[in-house]
Amino acid sequence: MDRAEERIREAIENKAVSFNGKKKEVETLSFPVALWMVAFGNDASLKKRYALGEANRAFALLKEENEQKLISIAESFFWKIKSATKLVENTQVTLTGFTMDFVSYLKNTTIFHESRWKLVNRAMQRGEVYVTKSIVARLLAEQAKTYIERKLEGKVTFVLPKSIANKVEQLKELHLSLKGRAHEEEAIRETIIDAFPPCISRLYNTVLAKQHLSHLERFTLASFLLKTGMSVEDVVECFRSTSDFNEKMTRYQVAHIAGEGGSRTSYSPPDCDTLRTHRICPGGDELCENAWRPTTYYRRKLMTLKTKIPSQ
Repeated sequence: MDRAEERIREAIENKAVSFNGKKKEVETLSFPVALWMVAFGNDASLKKRYALGEANRAFALLKEENEQKLISIAESFFWKIKSATKLVENTQVTLTGFTMDFVSYLKNTTIFHESRWKLVNRAMQRGEVYVTKSIVARLLAEQAKTYIERKLEGKVTFVLPKSIANKVEQLKELHLSLKGRAHEEEAIRETIIDAFPPCISRLYNTVLAKQHLSHLERFTLASFLLKTGMSVEDVVECFRSTSDFNEKMTRYQVAHIAGEGGSRTSYSPPDCDTLRTHRICPGGDELCENAWRPTTYYRRKLMTLKTKIPSQ
């Protein structure tokens, strides 16, 4: 029960459910319990949020699976798929991946709107589309998301014990409060470097100094800059000076964070507790007090700066 509640909370707060491989039985049994709790809450927005959180968890796990396991999972959804290799045109480079029949591919890519997903932009031979391991994992994660959403569609015909029902209400309140915060963040539409919180200033200056950032640090900086009004193009240019810059990959990742592809979900920076846990927070100032996310600090600092501007 505790793990089921935690799964829902993680989906609400982080848009991704974690995985504890040391307690596989708990992981397995907590999933249907979490479904019951979310279904009982009867909140359409919470249902979508939970399905997204589980899908993001699935994607992270699927990327680590071997080819045969991915094929087995895909076949359970009635995909026609098999391992394959592909020779890159005009080179001696051979890529390993999969082929799936174009009908299965089209059925599972209708939600994607980026040009790279269009069938005309994919390598296809004899009705089979070549796809990478990452793409298969992504499509299977979306399949999992759809599966969970369908599971949550049914009418609730059961009653939960009062203690559990109270927990569901608390989770609904948490979801509602974070939705309100997210709505407030959408109002930020200007990028003022002087208003950056200490953590973002450090990351931004590190990039300008052409020094390395970890994956989480890059995600934090990119998501923050996008939330403060920068365009995808501007954020890509920000990372151009880094030593391991890959324009195609960077543009894809930034566009994904901005919500321009996939589930069309735009991501917010990690909360302050997460940044402290991963030692990304260099230590705060007085405005950091009670700030739960870098954008909260940014909004406060903007208001402070504006009050200091003399009237004309």
